[in-house]
Amino acid sequence: MNVREVELPGIGQKYEMHTRSGDHLIIIVHNDGRRECFHMDPEDPGEVLSVVTLEDEESRMTAAILSGITYKPKYLDKQDSMLEDLLIEWTRLESSSACIGKQIGELDIARLTGAVILAIVEKGKAADLTPGPDTVLKAGQLLVVAGERPQIKELQRLLSIGKNG
Repeated sequence: MNVREVELPGIGQKYEMHTRSGDHLIIIVHNDGRRECFHMDPEDPGEVLSVVTLEDEESRMTAAILSGITYKPKYLDKQDSMLEDLLIEWTRLESSSACIGKQIGELDIARLTGAVILAIVEKGKAADLTPGPDTVLKAGQLLVVAGERPQIKELQRLLSIGKNG
C-alpha cells in the first residue's frame, strides 16, 4: 500500500492511500486532535462516499482496535503467542482521582498491579513517552497503559483510589 502525506498549513496533515481492494481513503489529522476519514469513490476520485470524524481519544481507540491491540484474530495465534493477553489502553485521570499530585514511583504501580504506564499525554504538550518514577500525575492527563486485562483493571482501581485507599 502506498501512502501519500501532505502538510496542510494551519490545518494539520493529510494522508492519502489506496488499498489493495481498491478503496481510496483520505485521513486528515487536524492540529486540534480531530481526525476526519474520507472514503472516496474509486470510480470518481472527487466524490466522497462517506466521512467519519473522530476526536483524539476516539481515534486512538480505533487505531488500537484496527492494529489488533485489543483483539487478535484467532488465525494469528501462532505468530505472537507471547503477546496474546497484552492490552494497551488509554486512561484519563479525573480531578477526583486520589492519585492526582502523586509520583508514579510513590504509587508503586508496577509492583502492585503488574501493569506499566507507557506514556502520558497532556493537551498542548509533547507526549512523555518514558514517564519515570518521579513523574507527577495531574488531572486531565491521558495515560497509555499496558498489561493483561486484570492488571489494567487493578491499575485503574489504584489510580482512582490511590495507594492507601
